[in-house]
Amino acid sequence: RGRAPAGSLQWLYDGYRETAAWQSLSPATRRQRENIFRHVMEAAGCEPCTSIRRQHIVAGRDRRASTPAQARHFLNAMRGLFRWALEADFVRADPTAGVRNPPQRRTAGFPAWTEDDVARYEAHWPLGTKERVWLDVLLYTGVRRGDAVRLGRQHIRDGVATIRTEKTGTEVSIPILPVLAATLAAGPCGDLAFISGESRKPLTKESFGNLFRDACRAAHVAKSAHGVRKIGATRAAENGATVAELDAIFGWQGGRMASLY
Repeated sequence: RGRAPAGSLQWLYDGYRETAAWQSLSPATRRQRENIFRHVMEAAGCEPCTSIRRQHIVAGRDRRASTPAQARHFLNAMRGLFRWALEADFVRADPTAGVRNPPQRRTAGFPAWTEDDVARYEAHWPLGTKERVWLDVLLYTGVRRGDAVRLGRQHIRDGVATIRTEKTGTEVSIPILPVLAATLAAGPCGDLAFISGESRKPLTKESFGNLFRDACRAAHVAKSAHGVRKIGATRAAENGATVAELDAIFGWQGGRMASLY
């Protein structure tokens, strides 16, 4: 692709991606914002970056009003771009300044798995299936999807898996329990990550989330990967894990979240 015209919104975005401000974002956040910016640039990439006004940002937010999370992600992406552009003196005003986030819907969060859910899933997906590996990695490590698809033998030493989380950059230490070790031994696992798809190929967290949801539905479990972390923490607490141990395993800090469990 040729270089974008100087002064265009695409040109501004291309420059932003070469900065420390962009590189300091987590890989997950960069992927998320790249997807947002792709749609923005398709619609307005050729427009002069100085012509973007507050009403354009508000309109972009309101077009995503049916999904408030997407609206917030859009605003965060545009704020990052224009705050850097203002500091770098490419624009004279930040069009995102003063634009409010959409109101958050009050929900109870993702439903936690129950012991019955786990039993139904295990009955449908026995040891020796990749779907069983998927659940047990989530259940017995407590990591999120983005870390679960990266976790592999290279992270384990002396029976403890150590990995820096994608979301917060926190290093977590996770004991590999005998039940998980048995599942991993039965496989099938990938070469660099325990969780894999067909032909032991690695998965992105998005594709894994979709495949795991399908596996749950096949087992008549109306849940997703998000709720597994909750039952994992509950099990750890009920089996005697201390607040400090829960913080170390789940990447929490300060003991507040661990104390809930």
